[in-house]
Amino acid sequence: MLRSSERLLVLLVLVLLAPLLICADRITGKSFATRSEVIAASGMVASSQPLATQVGIDILKKGGSAVDAAIAVNAALGLMEPTGSGIGGDLFAIVWDAETGKLYGLNASGPSPAALTLAHFEKEKLDSVPIDGPLPWTVPGCVDGWSELHDRFGKLPMKKVLAPAITYAENGFPLSELIAFYWKKSVSRFAGFPGFQKLYAPGGKAPVKGDLFRNPELASTYRLIAKKGRNGFYKGKVAKTIVEYSKKSGGFFSLDDLSSYHAEWVEPLSVRYRGYDVWELPPNGQGIAVLQMLRMLENVDVASMGHNWSTYLHTLIEVKKIVYEDRARFYADPQFAEVPVGGLLSASYAKKRLQLLDADRARSIIPSGDPPEDGDTVYLTVVDKAGNAVSLIQSNYYGFGSGMVPPGLGFCLQDRGALFSLDKGHMNVLEPGKRPFHTIIPGFVTRDGKPVFSFGVMGGAMQPQGHLQVLLNIIDFGMNIQEAGDAPRFRHVGSSQPDGGQMNDGGTVYLEKGISKKTKKKLAAKGHKLDTHKGGYGGYQGIWIDHDRGVLIGASESRKDGCAMGY
Repeated sequence: MLRSSERLLVLLVLVLLAPLLICADRITGKSFATRSEVIAASGMVASSQPLATQVGIDILKKGGSAVDAAIAVNAALGLMEPTGSGIGGDLFAIVWDAETGKLYGLNASGPSPAALTLAHFEKEKLDSVPIDGPLPWTVPGCVDGWSELHDRFGKLPMKKVLAPAITYAENGFPLSELIAFYWKKSVSRFAGFPGFQKLYAPGGKAPVKGDLFRNPELASTYRLIAKKGRNGFYKGKVAKTIVEYSKKSGGFFSLDDLSSYHAEWVEPLSVRYRGYDVWELPPNGQGIAVLQMLRMLENVDVASMGHNWSTYLHTLIEVKKIVYEDRARFYADPQFAEVPVGGLLSASYAKKRLQLLDADRARSIIPSGDPPEDGDTVYLTVVDKAGNAVSLIQSNYYGFGSGMVPPGLGFCLQDRGALFSLDKGHMNVLEPGKRPFHTIIPGFVTRDGKPVFSFGVMGGAMQPQGHLQVLLNIIDFGMNIQEAGDAPRFRHVGSSQPDGGQMNDGGTVYLEKGISKKTKKKLAAKGHKLDTHKGGYGGYQGIWIDHDRGVLIGASESRKDGCAMGY
């Protein structure tokens, strides 16, 4: 029997240890949330930069639609997070229109210049498209994407939509922490690019966290777009400046490349997973990789494996590797290649491909399939009071993009063309006027014909892996949308690529902090090559629509500077 003094000591120890026990409970998997979900009733915005998120809220409060707010946020991010976005890049969006009760998809990715052919790369003895300089340029699709979205779903004039970003560009905004980190790295990367240095490292020094940064040149460009719409970018002063700069820099842009470009409205594609309809956009993007993986996992009791235990991670990694072989072979611009989308998404093909999964060993080489006949980026999401929702993703591709800054315009041109293959027999081979394979993918989920979840995960080839892990966290493991985004992730690299690269060693699995040593040991025993990495696991935002209670629930993960806000 413990004496009263001993019992008092034990009680005191338990009281002191209680906070540690709660923390341990979080670490071992009962909750991964780094913050609470944001809950509101009238409108919600989630983006990777808090000031940009606030811009969206302000637009909603002024009577703007979800699309108006999304464009305003994207414009702000092009200024505040040029490390991943800007009007020199492309855009994809999924829009839920409450009035028609329908989803709409927009592909605003641009094609290669009409004058650029494989012969140039052969002449220069290049076996791949470089990521810097003028050769990876493709026509920027972002502004025409804004125009198409605004014409169809906007309420406020574009002048009001772009006004907050213009004000911030002129007066300055304080750099946030993670963006400042990547900004500094890019300034070093583009040391030999004077136009880049002049704009983004004024005085020869990269701005740091908390520094006010101004971009009056971008404000002027935004004003032209606000006044003249798409023609303010694809014709006139801006277009002429881009083409003149292209000629001086060894690029291939013509005025016709820009003026003739138009974004494309496309039908979103879906598969049903445990009662939820998950929607992605068709190629030239990689969204259907998410749908292929879900098709395969529908045949697996995922929840019984345990979240982030070895059996679960092994299954997801191998399924990813299987699907990415199809991604490398078949995903391309459907205007130039016959992409067997229906076959790739069929239930019979999913079961056939699942037979390649070895429960005990990691595979080093996986063949692409034979499907049956058809039967660095920013993400943001907005839901307005009327129930309209936008899932929008926009990117320069590789950080700031190509590093090439047309004089006086205030932005970099993207390097998306680096994802072309130069293999003449490849579906994704570079051709004049062709859109390259694309990594950026917005996601959306409906249930019983109603919108329930607008979400996205940034980060190149990580995006389908991130979409999958977030969805399984919610659907199979019952996490709330903040926990689902904060939970530790894996990232597999080394799969065969749409630019022609081939996997021959099984690739490498990066595991985020929080995945147990026991799990790592068992994965290694199955033949996985493991490593750790401080970044590269994506950047997630999401908004859940709770129809029963009439509220919106927002989340923004801790890997980025951003936040969700509502009102």
